[in-house]
Amino acid sequence: MEQHDWPTEYAELTAADRHAPLPPADLDRLAVAAFVLGRDDEVAQCRERAYEGHLAAGDRRRAARTAFWLGFHLQNRGEVAHAAGWRARIERQVADDSAEFAAMRLQADAAALMMAGDAATALPMFEQSSGLTADAELLVLATLGRGRCLMMMARGAEALAALDEAMVHVTGGRIGPEVSGLAYCAVVDISMQMYDIRRAQEWTRALTGWCDAQSGLVPYRGACLVHRAEILQLRGAWAEAADAAEDACRRLAETQAGGDAWYRLAEVERQRGRYAAAEQAYQQAAAHGAEVQPGFARLRAAQGNQAAALAGLERALAEKSQNLPDLLAARVDLAIDAGDYDTARTAATELATLAGVDLPYLQAVAAYAEGAVRIACGDLREAIPPLRRAWSLWQQLDTPYEAARTRLLVARACRALGDGDAAQMEIDGARAVFERLGAVADLAALDPGGRAGGLSPRELEVLRLLATGATNRGVAEQLFLSERTVARHVSNIFGKLGVSSRAAATAYAYSHGLVSG
Repeated sequence: MEQHDWPTEYAELTAADRHAPLPPADLDRLAVAAFVLGRDDEVAQCRERAYEGHLAAGDRRRAARTAFWLGFHLQNRGEVAHAAGWRARIERQVADDSAEFAAMRLQADAAALMMAGDAATALPMFEQSSGLTADAELLVLATLGRGRCLMMMARGAEALAALDEAMVHVTGGRIGPEVSGLAYCAVVDISMQMYDIRRAQEWTRALTGWCDAQSGLVPYRGACLVHRAEILQLRGAWAEAADAAEDACRRLAETQAGGDAWYRLAEVERQRGRYAAAEQAYQQAAAHGAEVQPGFARLRAAQGNQAAALAGLERALAEKSQNLPDLLAARVDLAIDAGDYDTARTAATELATLAGVDLPYLQAVAAYAEGAVRIACGDLREAIPPLRRAWSLWQQLDTPYEAARTRLLVARACRALGDGDAAQMEIDGARAVFERLGAVADLAALDPGGRAGGLSPRELEVLRLLATGATNRGVAEQLFLSERTVARHVSNIFGKLGVSSRAAATAYAYSHGLVSG
């Protein structure tokens, strides 16, 4: 993969521009360098100056291309009206009868329609534009647009085929960084939306390699930031996932994707057993307009508020949110906990219909749900095969937390069938994973009188904060509790762990894997 030193190119071009105004071709180069380095506000300025320079020189073809890429940049930043203004300016000042200009015009109009939700009208326009030009970057944009439209129209297999076609050009190294970055993020985004986790993982690795070859490049933008955090979470790299999610929250604060970033942070914190932090993040996600289910329902259930959990989940299911498989998986778990086995069985059956033959992640979710329902209904022997299948798929996808949860269900079935040795081996395997991940709530539920010291989820939250050196007042402020309540939790923690000081409680927590280092 070709290396490129963008900081040096940017520095040399800006220095030259300070000495004397750059010619329009160099301003185009400077715009690309500014984009790569994350200086998005400078991109439009450089493109506008380049456009005027090309126009003054009488080069209408280059002026049109510069204006097209300016509109492309503005559209991707969400500045729809500004981008539309530039489309109108192109039509008025530099329109011609060339096939290349026709392709650019079609793509600009199709992109606007697609982003407005009219995929059916945009799709044939993208297809038509790809037949009008041999320019590799325009072909990639047309193919990406076609893939996005197909996905919006629920034609998933065709959408993925279009993305694969676009990536052939990208990985060939003939495409500039603006389009390459968009392509990598598009293929990861669509793969995640379609629950093709394996494909998303593959292209995320490729994206990381491409970023590493671009010295100074600001990696991961928009939805890609959120998906990177989610993939890290699935891999069990929870601390890295939390850092990535927090970075996404900062960088996407003023965008539509900001709510998704906060939701991802909430999900990571919930799995880590940091319920207070998770609740705050869910609230931020909701404030940004994001759907907080099913994660928030799982949080309420973990906090013992089953009624609120079920109410929120039923509301989201009635609204037919996009993440239907996740909602159904949560519905299975909550219905089993409530003893509503008919509802659990219905949700599990619906999950099975969504699990396509080429989507191992959904197959694993459906197999886990089937096994959980069979155990709840007493069909123990028939529960183990789908659970073994789910565990194998989780292993293939490198998702250790889900695999460990599946082992606990196998253990429950084995113990009920009288095979205590097999059950204990499954439990020990799951415990090792939970300890490595820092899944304190799962450890507490797994071993209430043992390694987790019998601490409640709230006491585990308090212990984690104590281990950072926080005072009772500091703990109270972070968990929105009174100092008296915190003092009572600390006393209970000391009693359950058999220690008499904060230092000893902290040492116990770290040595037993109840907090991460």
